[in-house]
Amino acid sequence: MAINKFKSIKVQSFFCRSLLTLYRCNFLDNVGAHCPAPTIADNSDCRSALAPTIADNSDCRASLRSGRPTLILLFFVMVCLSQQVCAHTQTTILKPSIISLSPHITEMLYSIGAGKQIIATTEFSDYPVAAKNIPRIGNYLHLQIERIIELKPDYIIAWQGGSPADDLDRLKKLGFNIIYSAPKKFTDIANDLITFGKISGHQNIANQLAAKFLTRLKGIKAQYKNKPSINAFYELWSTPLTTIAKGSWPQQHLDICRANNVFYDTATPYPVVSIEQVLTKKVDVIIVPLSKGQTDKQGYYWNKWPQITAVKNQQIIYPNSDKMHRMTLRALEELEHLCIKIDEVRGYYANNQK
Repeated sequence: MAINKFKSIKVQSFFCRSLLTLYRCNFLDNVGAHCPAPTIADNSDCRSALAPTIADNSDCRASLRSGRPTLILLFFVMVCLSQQVCAHTQTTILKPSIISLSPHITEMLYSIGAGKQIIATTEFSDYPVAAKNIPRIGNYLHLQIERIIELKPDYIIAWQGGSPADDLDRLKKLGFNIIYSAPKKFTDIANDLITFGKISGHQNIANQLAAKFLTRLKGIKAQYKNKPSINAFYELWSTPLTTIAKGSWPQQHLDICRANNVFYDTATPYPVVSIEQVLTKKVDVIIVPLSKGQTDKQGYYWNKWPQITAVKNQQIIYPNSDKMHRMTLRALEELEHLCIKIDEVRGYYANNQK
């Protein structure tokens, strides 16, 4: 049905262009501009433009030769213009406009082929490269409500807990259709893909990507589930020194890779700790995720503390934080990379007594 509709629109568009050209030539013929000859047969430019439509149509040629008034032709032109407007409206309905309020949402929409439907987003939406050209309407602290009202999006996709709640409440009261993304674990990425596919009109590719994602995740879990665990410290931020605990997004990375988080039982998901607290732990590996554009490649100055087992044995891993900390398909790529690196550390200690 969709293909037939598309073909119909193409045919209508071609027919309308031909009629518009015919009308222009007939009109200009009357005022003696670009079609000075009494018939189209004497004018090569107009003949070339109209050949596909009227070369075999004796009625059209007769109309031009006789100088018949163009009212009927003008009527059909107006009909065509109205049809084109309708066709454009139908296309817009099939591909609804979206405002994305988080970098991970923007990236996910691009992954299913809906990137061109994003009419605005927030700061730090930088992947893929095309996302950098999307207009900005705020950040995780504040949204430009007036601008959003002007854009009239069909959907606003927000990050629950990561988008400004007060602004979202206001937009909801104004009648905007708000969809929430609230990933807590890897399987939620697949669920988001399916949801985004439904609302954007890209359900088939979204379902395929979700299925592949879950299959790959299952394989990674199976590969490392029986590995012996090693103790890890996860440096989320260097100043102040911040780590992760149960309930945090990166904790599942450590669980799957069989790395025992030495601060797992801390009360908050992202606790600030002191170096003295770290020194009381037996840490085999230190994980320091860094952004690709980050200038400080060392993170915390760990070399000052050689009494830490990981520092003494130079077992510090630097995964890509852009991939690890965004709830997208790329998170699985970095999970696999992290598990490989942790397994190498595991092998190091197996060959060298701790």
